[in-house]
Amino acid sequence: MKIILIKDVKKIGKKYEIKEVADGYALNALIPYGLAVPATQNYLKGIEERKKRDAILKEDFKKAFEYAVSKLPDGKLHISGKVNEKGHLFAGIHEGQVIDEFKKETGVILSPEHFDLEKPIKEVGEHPIELKVEGQVYKLNIVIKAGK
Repeated sequence: MKIILIKDVKKIGKKYEIKEVADGYALNALIPYGLAVPATQNYLKGIEERKKRDAILKEDFKKAFEYAVSKLPDGKLHISGKVNEKGHLFAGIHEGQVIDEFKKETGVILSPEHFDLEKPIKEVGEHPIELKVEGQVYKLNIVIKAGK
């Protein structure tokens, strides 16, 4: 059965690709979970419009992100956390906290796909992280300070 992928699916393909898969797999695993739709003429037309809209939204997000980073004080995101006398945080700073703080400071909403934080940040100081926004890699410095 020919399908159009609505989301990236491991070992099958990327979003908006047209693929040939077994009927049972398409009908039982992909289509019911919103991962794909049958490759009919109506869906093909709709997918082309979605691709254009997605491209515009991605470009707008990229511009908003770049503007937001330029408006951060010193180009750094400041986050406070409870620390012990050695300067270690009691609870590490996770992606969710970075997303929340970035939204609070700039109004731009990041998602976990934008960055790959291997482990939580557990020490006071400045920590550079890489953000991947629409194919480009940006460096964002996070300053962790004692507080709360």
